[in-house]
Amino acid sequence: MPRRRFLLTAESATIDRALAELRAELEIREDFPSDVLAQAQDAAAQGLPAPGSLPEHGRPSIAPVDMRELPFVTVDPPSSMDLDQAAYLTRGSDAGEAGYTIYYAIACLAFMVRPGGPLDTEVRERGTSIYGPGHVIALHPEAISADAASLLPGEDRLAYVWQIGLDAEGAMTSYSVRPALVRSRAKLSYTDVQRALDGAGELEGEVPADFPQLLERIGQLRIAREAARGGVSLDIPEQEVAESPDGYVLSYRANLPVESYNAQLSLATGIAAARIMRRAGTGILRTLPPAEERDLRRLRHTARALGLSWPSEMTYQDFVRSLSSADAAAAAFLNEATTLFRGSGYLAFAGGAILGEDGEATEPLGESHPHAAIAAEYAHVTAPLRRLVDRYGLEICAAACAGEPIAPWAVEGLACLPAIMARTSQLASRYERRAIDLVEAAVLSSHIGETFSATVIDARNGGGTVLLRTPAVRGRVAGDLAPGTRVTVRVRAADPTTGTIELDVVDADAGGEH
Repeated sequence: MPRRRFLLTAESATIDRALAELRAELEIREDFPSDVLAQAQDAAAQGLPAPGSLPEHGRPSIAPVDMRELPFVTVDPPSSMDLDQAAYLTRGSDAGEAGYTIYYAIACLAFMVRPGGPLDTEVRERGTSIYGPGHVIALHPEAISADAASLLPGEDRLAYVWQIGLDAEGAMTSYSVRPALVRSRAKLSYTDVQRALDGAGELEGEVPADFPQLLERIGQLRIAREAARGGVSLDIPEQEVAESPDGYVLSYRANLPVESYNAQLSLATGIAAARIMRRAGTGILRTLPPAEERDLRRLRHTARALGLSWPSEMTYQDFVRSLSSADAAAAAFLNEATTLFRGSGYLAFAGGAILGEDGEATEPLGESHPHAAIAAEYAHVTAPLRRLVDRYGLEICAAACAGEPIAPWAVEGLACLPAIMARTSQLASRYERRAIDLVEAAVLSSHIGETFSATVIDARNGGGTVLLRTPAVRGRVAGDLAPGTRVTVRVRAADPTTGTIELDVVDADAGGEH
């Protein structure tokens, strides 16, 4: 599920304390046990394997090649230190000089994590990094995630390097991955690249001069292909909560175009990984069923609540593509649209058969298990520092491309991954939703007694969920109100220590839809 991004710039002991209590209530593991930290330090201190030789214990199972001559760069938010991905883009591919080649280096965690050891056990318990307003609870200890495995500039690193060929229209013509030694040339921010693309600045150092232009061109081509196959990516903006003389203020930071272009590199890699796994008969797919009609109706009411025009004949995909996160109402809608991604999961398979949690085959893999938002089969392989499942997918794909047997640890651990990722992703989602409730309550806490325009976006059991137009905050109301009804609500209570918002309906129109 796409993650809503919150930046908490206000200094609030109340919110910080409430978030800490929430983490304790949900039993979220923040600190790492001493034996895990010790093993992480040992892993971080070990030397890199020489090109052509296997790492100790055969992790990964394919000997790396030397690709340190390629000028990879990372593109991330400025504060990020857990750098999973680095890119190098060129003109020309196996499809001809009019095509393009993506070289995409992904951090190698198989080299750092000994199967069955304390670190592996802890990471399997955590499953994923957990994000809250202004902080991250990391999947791996900092010695690994922000240092030894991170693709930091000027440092030699072991990575899985994808090579993806595109034709002149952006269609994938070839794809492969293998372990390699790499060295990033620069840690770039989205703003750095966008300024260079707009002619407002230059990228310094050993960054290829045409990197911004190639990122734009490849990104645009891949976005067009996504639209053609019926997929859509959410341009989710970052929400910022700041303090003003009148209380907390909720605003949105519009995404830059290069963020969408950069995301297409990961999406292309995930699609390539799914194809490799299917061909190998072993792997793990990320799945998402089509949205239910009820949820689509709720989003139409959300658009109405925010004053956005969504013509009845326009599809969800086309409507989302028409929006820009630079517009506050559109930004609020895009955040709400993340709730459409219900039912996402993982499908593990081996020997061409779907695996049950006990490791036994349940049924043949079948023809296709697409991710509805991407409109293609897809696998998670580009964020191993932040997701457990990616470590397995990368090793499986590298072995399949090399024509070598897949490492036993990568096959034996497959069956349990869907349950692990479901449990830990649900925990992360619960924390994110509850944390957002706390912040939204803080935003309304200085408006007790005031009235706001809102629209009912969902209703059941004698009550409904309303979305305020400004600020774009959700709340519950009592009463028999149909979805789509415009209402005026008064804030009766808003408690940032519990995330509780109490609203009373003071007026309603008759324009709702059942």
